Amino acid sequence: MLMDWVYTGLGLLILLLAGDALVRGAVNMSLRLGVPALIVSLTIVAFGTSAPELLIAVAAISDNAPGIAMGNVVGSNTANVLLVLGVPALLATLHTSECDTRKNYIYMILATLLFIAVCALGPITWMHGIVLLAALVAILTKAFFDAKAHRSNGADVDLEELEGADPSLPWWRIILYLVLGLIGLPLGADLLVDGATSIAKDFGVSDTVIGLTLVAIGTSLPELATTVMAALRRQADVAIGNVIGSNMFNLLAIIGLASFVGDIEVGREFLEFDLWVMLAASLILLPFVFFKQNITRFWGVLLTALYGLYLIVILI
Repeated sequence: MLMDWVYTGLGLLILLLAGDALVRGAVNMSLRLGVPALIVSLTIVAFGTSAPELLIAVAAISDNAPGIAMGNVVGSNTANVLLVLGVPALLATLHTSECDTRKNYIYMILATLLFIAVCALGPITWMHGIVLLAALVAILTKAFFDAKAHRSNGADVDLEELEGADPSLPWWRIILYLVLGLIGLPLGADLLVDGATSIAKDFGVSDTVIGLTLVAIGTSLPELATTVMAALRRQADVAIGNVIGSNMFNLLAIIGLASFVGDIEVGREFLEFDLWVMLAASLILLPFVFFKQNITRFWGVLLTALYGLYLIVILI
């Protein structure tokens, strides 16, 4: 049992490091090749930061553990709202009243409803995957043209705000980052899925519960770290934008692409409970997005407590 935990922890660590390396390598290579930073920020960074979740989903489906794939996505989206926004708010108020994320938030809610509808028609096949990916392409296309229209004086995205961008990074390091990312991601995913599946068997719980808890929290750590720093720097737009963007990619890209590897069974527990908790967590953001409420320490305590209650319910 000890080795199962070691493999899971090692797999998670490799995933996080490899994902970061892949983002840095891909971003800097794209900028060196003349791809505009605006396009890089909307596509490469978003896909790169979702790579660990994608590789976990693919490995889980290949190992006949669809509960981990679904649990990781659904659990991560719930954790992204309740934990990733709740914990930073305990440290400093997130001034969401200064942000305008209404349009992207509506996209996230629509993506959530579409995902629930697809799950109700389950199992999720490659045809459902095409629908999810088409929705993602539509959202990205709209976001690209909106961002392009709102650029001031034709200026592109500030390189300092683009995750992983370093104009002075030499080519050998760019290639090294890419190689480490491409090798590390599948290795980390295999270790984590194998370890998590064994832990589920050792404790007599389903792989779905492990996916909703251990794997979901682990893959939400990058978002949590980003949001904590954004809260301390009074960058509420970064914090809430990070959560909204991550949730959309989890639902549309991760499951959409993973469905091409094999059909994804949707367990009854998802349809009866977990999907609706995910939707409820997403709707909790309404007052912060539309009514200019700040996420204060009171809300931080409430959100974190709700997540703790959710964990207790699914673990009992």
